[in-house]
Amino acid sequence: MFKALILSVCLCFSLSSAALARPAPDGFTELTKRLSPSVVNISTAQTIQIDTENVPAFPEGSPLERFNDFFGRGNDRDGRVSKSLGSGFVIDAIGHVVTNNHVIEDADVIEVTFPSGDSYEAELIGRDPATDIAVLKIDTGNDLPFVTFGDSDTAEVGEWVIAIGNPFGYSGSVAAGIISARNRDISHGSYDDFIQTDVAINQGNSGGPLFDMNGDVIGVNTAILSPTGYSVGISFSVPSELAESVVSQLIEFGETRRGYLGVRPQEVSPTLARSYGLDNTYGALVTSIVKDSPAEKAGLKKGDLITAVAGERLENSRLLSRRIAEAEIGEALEISYIRKRRTRTVSVTIERLEEQVTKEEEERRAEEENNAERSVNGIYVEALSDETRAKYRIDDRIEGVRVAKVDRYAEASGKILVGDIIEEVGFEPVDSPKAFEEAIEAGKEFEAPVTFLINRGGNYIFYALTVTS
Repeated sequence: MFKALILSVCLCFSLSSAALARPAPDGFTELTKRLSPSVVNISTAQTIQIDTENVPAFPEGSPLERFNDFFGRGNDRDGRVSKSLGSGFVIDAIGHVVTNNHVIEDADVIEVTFPSGDSYEAELIGRDPATDIAVLKIDTGNDLPFVTFGDSDTAEVGEWVIAIGNPFGYSGSVAAGIISARNRDISHGSYDDFIQTDVAINQGNSGGPLFDMNGDVIGVNTAILSPTGYSVGISFSVPSELAESVVSQLIEFGETRRGYLGVRPQEVSPTLARSYGLDNTYGALVTSIVKDSPAEKAGLKKGDLITAVAGERLENSRLLSRRIAEAEIGEALEISYIRKRRTRTVSVTIERLEEQVTKEEEERRAEEENNAERSVNGIYVEALSDETRAKYRIDDRIEGVRVAKVDRYAEASGKILVGDIIEEVGFEPVDSPKAFEEAIEAGKEFEAPVTFLINRGGNYIFYALTVTS
């Protein structure tokens, strides 16, 4: 009888555990059908100004006359037009669309295309470089299918998620995976708190939604970690709890209005935590206080260890920036901290952050984007960074990109070699991998080989190669 009772209790416990577990889905068909109509392709166009004042025009009737267009001669164009592709998603029936800032940055024209093929020119409502979020608006004259934000704070590591987007321009592509980690810091900015997944995210997925199994958006796909530029199963998404607050402000004000405390925080190590009397490692250690800031006015000091904001514990120092940024301007927040091993609480009136670092953040991200390794037509190039110059003993006076690899079956194989410095493409200087890629893309517009100027150990060589679409 006693054994039977134990078996019954164990069986009930096992059944309860099984009931609470979330089984792997049989498939994603129904979710995909429901969500795909709200996921859109974002394409942009930007006019690139070209200085043609000192470029000679080929004479009329010359076999090279057609190249006048390429150099900006013989027509009325102000410059070439480059296009970028990304993803986005509709968040309400009246046509607000969320995407990444880097997808639409500096665009002159933004176009939103639905899976049905219907396209609309979009208005930029607002953008936030600090979190890489942007909001667009389209007017179709009809109510639109839309998706809603979910609660990313309740999402757990190991849960299934799906991403829908437009990798490499293939619209409506669906990829599935699991949440690999939470609260990732990838040195992207002050508000790093990314969801890491193993979902296949590639170029063109940027700005697209990450869905949970309820069909709610719990993240905005933003970045990947990859040595090749292609998915290796490590992707990062801005959590919906952060994205939604930014989106709301952009729609209401056209800009972000973040809270400001005025402290510089440091991560707390286990040793530091013990020195403050903590059994566990959490909180943000104040290393400096800005003069006349809300923190100084409230009496916070260097060396205080902030443990909670508005009663919510800070699991790591990065969360302090997020909690303060999301606070309402003028709100009095209760901040708990430890000073000399004593726990104290102070009320701090949050002020508005003047976005002084926005331009610096934009420039930093632009530089990272320009210098990221790229592969075009089987030629892999890298930036001439300080590290690259030192490693390969490249003179500071040399400008261009270094060839890191050439595919065996590429047309450039056997002509362009690893270690070559490509200084010009199509007679245009290239000073970054992005400039190299843009020059190649521009060359695809013409039915003629593109000329490369190669610096090989101080000797200059010209090669003409056919570039393919």
